[in-house]
Amino acid sequence: LGGAGVRGLEIQGNFVKFTAIGVYLESSAVPTLAVKWKGKTVEELADSVDFYRDIVTGPFEKFTKVTMILPLTGRQYSEKVSENCVAFWKSVGLYTDAEAKAIEKFNEVLKDETFPPGTSILFTHSPLGALTISFSKDGSLPEVGKVVIENKLLTEAILESIIGRHGVSPAAKQ
Repeated sequence: LGGAGVRGLEIQGNFVKFTAIGVYLESSAVPTLAVKWKGKTVEELADSVDFYRDIVTGPFEKFTKVTMILPLTGRQYSEKVSENCVAFWKSVGLYTDAEAKAIEKFNEVLKDETFPPGTSILFTHSPLGALTISFSKDGSLPEVGKVVIENKLLTEAILESIIGRHGVSPAAKQ
């Protein structure tokens, strides 16, 4: 487990939690990251945008589990994630037709899904640029993903939107 936290919003003065997020890293992540980051304090790592970029772009597999605390529709979830991804790509000048098509496919996969509390959306982020999306209704891990989207920027942006500089779950960086 690389980190865990919640995604929520401030609503009428109260912080409302919508999802719990777990970010898992392949075992090769630690020795790979240690080459550059060995000797840094927890505080230095937590404050380093570059450290989290190295996690997002690292040559190892990442797995993200987003579990619903409150019910969400697939459309609600995908629209917010899509907004964050597109905003990030545009801010760094990387939004192209390929990314637009990847976002369209991402939204299509999620649009008719419903996620009651306790269900999860699972993302496997391949270092080669494939994003595998699965769903779990009972906490189990499906053996086969629902869809694979071949787009390196989307694969990275999903994780970036969680643990990056403007990530939706700062606690998942802990």
